[in-house]
Amino acid sequence: MPLDDIVAACAALGADLDVRVRWHGEGLDRLLDAGHAELVNAIVGLLHRGGWTTAVEVTFNHFGERGAVDVLGWKAEFQALLIVEVKSVVPDSQAMLSAHDRTFRLGGVIAAERGWRPSVVGKLLVVGEGSTSRRRVRGLEAMFASAYPDRARGVEAWLARPLGPLAGLIFLSHAHRDGTRQATGVRRVARGVGPRLNRSPESPGDVSGWSRTSNRRPERVTCPVGRHMAASVAGTWGRMARATA
Repeated sequence: MPLDDIVAACAALGADLDVRVRWHGEGLDRLLDAGHAELVNAIVGLLHRGGWTTAVEVTFNHFGERGAVDVLGWKAEFQALLIVEVKSVVPDSQAMLSAHDRTFRLGGVIAAERGWRPSVVGKLLVVGEGSTSRRRVRGLEAMFASAYPDRARGVEAWLARPLGPLAGLIFLSHAHRDGTRQATGVRRVARGVGPRLNRSPESPGDVSGWSRTSNRRPERVTCPVGRHMAASVAGTWGRMARATA
């Protein structure tokens, strides 16, 4: 039975159609979850090396406002709180910005539940390294620059000495299966020293740039779904949208 007919039948019945694509036995949602978990692990490691205490997947329910913080960072000597949102891909930007703003606004309440009394609160968006994510951020540069004006150098300085507010965006590589990370602008640092998040010298004004740590070109992070499969999925969603219009 053609997919278009199935979509039309579900629409007539007022039913939802759940189509799942599997890649080598794994659902795409699981692959995205794995990428998210690797990014969380990477940023937590980065914060720990900078002397931060962290908590992950911190849920909250404050007067009906519910949600979860991907990573909560605390630097006691500065009484600084960091609200980290992690995205393996750039999703619906408006929904993401709204959710991050809500957790940032409730940061003091969330921290108080752990006995933390912050005098300064910052927010950081961590996006998975990749040409598609960078292109999407550049495509909405004005919006992202307004919401996250602090980039590599500003984030580096704030993580070392969190004085004043922070609204930052950085790109971070996914970890490999063996636990190592791909080459990015993040240099390994000793505990207690802020991470190095430098912009590339050839594009100092690039709001999304990281510098390379060597002359070797960093390995590109790619989606495990090939281009032909992605095009097929996109075509399917298009047919579904036309059938239900």
